[in-house]
Amino acid sequence: MNDESARAGPSGASDADYMRLALDEAHAAGEAGDIPIGAIAVLNDGHTGHADQIIARAGNRTIRDCDPTAHAEIVALRAAAKTLGNYRLAGLALYVTIEPCAMCAGAMIQARIDRVVYGAPDPKGGAVASCFNVLEHAALNHRVATTGGVLAAESAALLQSFFASRR
Repeated sequence: MNDESARAGPSGASDADYMRLALDEAHAAGEAGDIPIGAIAVLNDGHTGHADQIIARAGNRTIRDCDPTAHAEIVALRAAAKTLGNYRLAGLALYVTIEPCAMCAGAMIQARIDRVVYGAPDPKGGAVASCFNVLEHAALNHRVATTGGVLAAESAALLQSFFASRR
């Protein structure tokens, strides 16, 4: 699914609105010398009818932290878990500028998030649709709903520009 305004939460914000915020995080990561990937964690407490709430924002920190696990998704999930005081993140949607890798997809399953929305596909490592489909594997006890292609062109252009400047 790649309709940029496909879904709006109770706050009225659309997938594209949240993806723009993830792109802001990606820009900040790139400016700090890291690979420009960003993530936004949004909590929707469907039981109370409260508006969506952004509870974490992150950019890639792998280079800055010398940490191969510091992908934007992992950093955002860690921050969201601390904010909520729980490693289970039911009701959470994660917006990320590129298709998550296998590590990040695995963390999303462990956290029991509801949904991931991503921008550009990753044909060399994507674990949501491109190379693997980790989030919907039949053997797992939790599945994560996915929406891909939201602001894909902007997300891809940011990465391409970053790598072109490094060559």
